[in-house]
Amino acid sequence: MTANASPSPVLSAAALKAELSGPRPPVLLDVRWQLGGPNQRPAYEAGHLPGAVYVDLDAELAGPAGEGGRHPLPDPEEFGAVMRRAGVSADTPVVVYDGGQGWAAARAWWLLRWTGHARVRVLDGGLAAWTAGGGSLLTEVTPVERGDFKPNPGAIGLLDADGAAALARTGLLLDARAGERYRGEVEPIDPVGGHIPGAVSAPTTENVGPDGLFLTADALRARFAELGADAAGAQVGVYCGSGVSGAHEVLALAAAGIPAALYAGSWSHWSADPARPVAVGSLPG
Repeated sequence: MTANASPSPVLSAAALKAELSGPRPPVLLDVRWQLGGPNQRPAYEAGHLPGAVYVDLDAELAGPAGEGGRHPLPDPEEFGAVMRRAGVSADTPVVVYDGGQGWAAARAWWLLRWTGHARVRVLDGGLAAWTAGGGSLLTEVTPVERGDFKPNPGAIGLLDADGAAALARTGLLLDARAGERYRGEVEPIDPVGGHIPGAVSAPTTENVGPDGLFLTADALRARFAELGADAAGAQVGVYCGSGVSGAHEVLALAAAGIPAALYAGSWSHWSADPARPVAVGSLPG
């Protein structure tokens, strides 16, 4: 797969400032989220980007935890209703941000892209980059005009368990979790440690630099080429623990010009079935 000339899915704070003062400012979605932590709406109410609408990842960007994993995909129509309430229309640009890690923002980006919205980007570095660049925060919630976005799922790749297993053998399946979870040395959440046989370790944390910003497109292309996703490579898929940080990896691949599918159920879905095989150690298996 070759790198393409598509607009970057990642937007700098400086570029966002310019767009917000332009003739057609983007819809802003605040998707701050903390794994296992408290709801972040109070943080949003304490200060958010001007005009941003808060979206709750656990309640609005995921379905109920269960057989589909810890963060299964939301019902597309319910997701569409959330986006319309947030002011998203089919033809309006959207910029998503979170507290800085980028995982939650990438989840919203992926869902919008998967359901057919073509003009969505993620604020590089999130809220931290915005304030570091002198961006202001507001506490009042600005009413937004209802949007008209109607989801049409399937615009980008989605894998189920069987598809992920097959891709690990015929293409390239990247495991976006920390290396120690991939190797099966620790597993703090799911019933068993290890990885999908054939998957390659590619921690999401290595998509960004010490400043929390994404690596350049060239650096990302070099990183993924070393993992096997180069210009002549096979199809690429990604999974993580529950489909959140994996979306960040899909975003990083998109920034490098490499399309990739997401196994949304990820390890929380795979490991819930004791009949599915598990590999441990540093090799794909």
